[in-house]
Amino acid sequence: MKVYLIRHGMTPGNELHQYIGGRSDQPLSEQGRAALSEIKAQRIYPDAGHVFISPMIRCRETAEILFPEAEQTVVEKLREMDFGVFEQRSAQEMEDDPVYRSWVDSRCEDPIPEGEIKEDFTRRCCDAFSETMSLMQNRDVPPETEVFVIHGGTIMAILSEFGRPEKSYYDWYVKNGHGYECDWDGSFLHVKSIL
Repeated sequence: MKVYLIRHGMTPGNELHQYIGGRSDQPLSEQGRAALSEIKAQRIYPDAGHVFISPMIRCRETAEILFPEAEQTVVEKLREMDFGVFEQRSAQEMEDDPVYRSWVDSRCEDPIPEGEIKEDFTRRCCDAFSETMSLMQNRDVPPETEVFVIHGGTIMAILSEFGRPEKSYYDWYVKNGHGYECDWDGSFLHVKSIL
C-alpha cells in the first residue's frame, strides 16, 4: 500500500518561527495558502478520495486545498505535540529562558512545563498510525493508497518508529506543504521519495 505523509501548510505562527503545537489551532496564513496552491499545480501528490487528518484546522484546510474532493477522517491522536509554556513563542524569544534552554540542552527529551514529553508524544502518534493502518488493512478491499495530512512533529514521530531506512526523529523533518511517499508493508514505511 502506498502511504503519503504530508505536513500542513504554513500558519502565521510558522512564519514567525514559533512553536505551534497541539493547543494552538491556527488556520493557514495567506502565504501558506499560496504556497499550497503552487505545490498542487506541480501535481506531486496523488489524487485521493479519502484523507486522514489531525483535528487541527491547519490540516483540514491543507487537505481541502490539495485534495478538494476527498472525504476527511479526523484521527484525534495525530495532533501535534503540546508545547505547553513554549506554545506560540519562538526560540529567539526564549533564548535567555533557563527552562527553555534546559529543554533544548536535553535534545528536547525532558518534559515541557504544562506540555507533553516527546516520548509520550511519539508513542501517541505511532499508536494512532498503527491503529489506522490496521483498520485499512482489515477492510474487505484494502485501499491502494492512503494519504495523511498531519504535522511536522507527527510525521517525524511516525517515521522515527516505522520509517526505513532507519533514521532519528529529527532527520525526518520536512517543510510545510511537503511530505514523504512511502510503501507500507504491514510493518514498516519504506520511504521512496521526499515531495
